[in-house]
Amino acid sequence: MVQASGVRIGWDDLPLSVHDAVEAILGGRIVQAVSQTGGFSPGTADRVLLADGSRAFVKAVSLAQNEQSVALHRTEARVTAALPADVPAPRLLGFHDDGTWVALVFVDVEGRQPHVPWQRPDIEAVLAALRSLAVPATGLPALSSLLADNFGGWRRLAADPPLSLDPWVASNLDLLVELADRGVEALAGDRLVHVDIRADNLLIRPDGSVMVVDWPSAAVGAPWFDTLSLLLNVRLYGGEIADDALDFFDPDPADVTAAVAGLAAFFTDRAREPEPPGLPTLRRFQQDQADVMLPWLRARLDAGLT
Repeated sequence: MVQASGVRIGWDDLPLSVHDAVEAILGGRIVQAVSQTGGFSPGTADRVLLADGSRAFVKAVSLAQNEQSVALHRTEARVTAALPADVPAPRLLGFHDDGTWVALVFVDVEGRQPHVPWQRPDIEAVLAALRSLAVPATGLPALSSLLADNFGGWRRLAADPPLSLDPWVASNLDLLVELADRGVEALAGDRLVHVDIRADNLLIRPDGSVMVVDWPSAAVGAPWFDTLSLLLNVRLYGGEIADDALDFFDPDPADVTAAVAGLAAFFTDRAREPEPPGLPTLRRFQQDQADVMLPWLRARLDAGLT
């Protein structure tokens, strides 16, 4: 299994104009920048120290690395600036966009990523954060609309089945298409959803609380979806968590099964595409997630959770 990672540039790869723009946002001179690793971005991610001793966190990327990453940074700036103050997300201090380079400047958060394999205290802390995160929200895309095309992966696989397609999938494609269609409907709701919950998008702070980072995919939808994503990540990296972690939100078990089918469609379908620029491990990571989703889906179907 691969770790989530892009081929990142570093602080020194940014042009002077971007350095100057970031310093203007912060109102001081940057004397140190420590580049961070991990995460699916080819851009830079830096914890910076200013001459006055204050700190900030900077993310920057240009069209030369990946055009979609630039679009995601622009979206994240808009979403993060509009999040309710009590949502556990870093506060955006400023945003630079010169048409080629995009830089986001956040309050620096002291913390660590969850241990993987996942440990029980980290799981409990993240579950608590996800429950507090699911507040009523407006002004964001509907989760069902955001994931409708992704959940259509079984149809694409049926139209062009690869030789490596899992035999169980090949013999059950009609059922899987039907389930994933229901999965789209199951995502409806009015709550804030981060959409991309995984270990590298979470920080455990020294007091044990959790900060959720990287918000470009935020949507409005079913409040249990982020917890479902956590279940996937724990199953992927190792750790003990049961499906009843979703019970806090009291979802229809058939809706959960349908969403699992939709996510399985997404990862199975996308894993066969070419690698995007600067993200050489993305397709392998998606295949690893598909390898988790399919047995999970089969277990829920065998248990009659439809």
